[in-house]
Amino acid sequence: MDAVGFDLDMTLADTRAGIAAVYDEVALRVGVFIDSAVVVSRLGPPLEWELANWLPAERIPEAVTIYRALYPSIAVPVTTPMPGAAQAVDAVRRAGGRVIVVTGKNPMDAERTVKALGFDVDEVVGSVFGPAKGPALVSFGAAAYVGDHVADVEAAKAGGAFSVGVATGHHQAEELRGHGADVVLADLTEFAEWYGGWRSPTVFV
Repeated sequence: MDAVGFDLDMTLADTRAGIAAVYDEVALRVGVFIDSAVVVSRLGPPLEWELANWLPAERIPEAVTIYRALYPSIAVPVTTPMPGAAQAVDAVRRAGGRVIVVTGKNPMDAERTVKALGFDVDEVVGSVFGPAKGPALVSFGAAAYVGDHVADVEAAKAGGAFSVGVATGHHQAEELRGHGADVVLADLTEFAEWYGGWRSPTVFV
């Protein structure tokens, strides 16, 4: 059966409120202005990349340490599933498929988030972004990869997987299509129906 990979932030999980709250606290502790509303409007790239927009290079490690210490207690409890996320994972499971989450979020917080939201997945791989997700998808045997970012389209291509874009993050549907997504869904409430049709042998006739 077809294994499927999913991105996490803004694909399976709405992490905006939690991430904003953590960034606000980090800003207070390091004494630097960070516009958390701007941060959560462009989720996807690694933490260090975002912090580089607000801090000099020498202060980024300090901020990363603070952020990761705060994330489990501040962000995870207020993270919610994206619409249709649980049903999307269940659709793969009901078909006998396996599920992997491949995300730019660090592995420990990714695991905590997946567990808190109750997603039934086989594997979680963290701290990879864009084409760097490809090896994890290949190793898992993912036939498709689902994500909200144009970098997730690149990830799918790097992993030899069918690219499924969801227009629930920073990038609109036309951007995802323009970047090469094989199909674009408005959100994961459309996934189960799409997945059933995609798996059907009639699709390939």
